[in-house]
Amino acid sequence: MEYKSARDNKWINFIFLHLHSFSADVYYRYRMSRCIYSSSNISDMVYFDNYYFNKYLFIQFDSTLGRFVGFNEYGMKLAEFWNNGTFVHEERDIGDWFCKGNAEIFDSSIIDKSVKPKVKLSSVSQAGGRHPAVLMCSAYEFYPPHIKVSWLRDGKLMTSEVTSTMEKADGDWYYQIHSELEYSPKSGEKISCMVEHASFSKPMIYDWDPSLPESERNKIAIGAFGLVLGIIISAAGLIYYKKKSTGQRK
Repeated sequence: MEYKSARDNKWINFIFLHLHSFSADVYYRYRMSRCIYSSSNISDMVYFDNYYFNKYLFIQFDSTLGRFVGFNEYGMKLAEFWNNGTFVHEERDIGDWFCKGNAEIFDSSIIDKSVKPKVKLSSVSQAGGRHPAVLMCSAYEFYPPHIKVSWLRDGKLMTSEVTSTMEKADGDWYYQIHSELEYSPKSGEKISCMVEHASFSKPMIYDWDPSLPESERNKIAIGAFGLVLGIIISAAGLIYYKKKSTGQRK
């Protein structure tokens, strides 16, 4: 099985915003510069410099074209003027010295950092399911967010009856994800949850233990004790009632 690190799939967006207000409640012009890349060597870096007027994009520099493009009459005239001047050369250079330079710093300080997920397997109940058993594989407190959770039955990948949530942000830079497997248990089989993440050098496999955990055993023991105690109290009450009734007849 081929293992692909989650960090190979990153998509990074640097956004820089410049806001200009011409009047208190009337006109706003702002500039949004974006550096976008997805490869680990930053070879596919793309730089966009967007100019808006009251939320409408009227001109944009696109590094893939190497020039400005206008989106209305004023923007097209301004694009022609800038493309024939020195400003377009400055914009072309930004993709190299500014975007790539900052991306390398960003990668080394943030993107390449990773936190291993805490994985938990549990049995859950599901109303109206087609199969008698439902397992949940949960991964908590991991970073970066991209992760892959799969199910194995005796080492073979299972694709049907599997539902998964998207990565959910915890609000503290960590993420969580949950995957459910609905299946019919068979004697002697082994069900496993496989997790692939940038913090792992290889896929990690977690086997499901069908025996009840200690907490569940304690719940059952407490419930059984409560039931026995209830029976004893009921029996004692019945005996007392019968004796009292007999004494009154005498």
